[in-house]
Amino acid sequence: RKAMFDRDNMVKIVESCGVSVYDTEVVTEFEKRIFRLYITSKEGISLDKCAEVSRILSPIFDVEPPLEGEYTFEVSSPDIERKLVKQEHFIASIGEKVKIKLKDKEKFIGILEGFVNNEAHVRVDDVQKIIPLDSIEKARTYFEW
Repeated sequence: RKAMFDRDNMVKIVESCGVSVYDTEVVTEFEKRIFRLYITSKEGISLDKCAEVSRILSPIFDVEPPLEGEYTFEVSSPDIERKLVKQEHFIASIGEKVKIKLKDKEKFIGILEGFVNNEAHVRVDDVQKIIPLDSIEKARTYFEW
């Protein structure tokens, strides 16, 4: 019988490498399931850091797999434009430009100035909007090329 996957243990191991867990996702690409771990740090994420985290976690996942059945494990950094889903994502992105789509389909781009009591404080054209997290359909950081 295999041991159960322990997310808290995974987070501690990742943090011992000097980086943070941003998010995890399970996706299917070309009929293969992928367990993807996104890591971040203030200094940015290098390919070497992704490889280091993968080398450390892979043998642990052999004993405590994060998924049932066949899967591929990948370590990555979130893109320049990161999905904002959890409170921690918003807090980590304060000061950045964000693009938000509300459940009522309203869309706007502004600067995330704060996140308090499950509400995003976003400055749009010199007006501060206060947006409850549960009214947001999609949010991501936004990079103008």
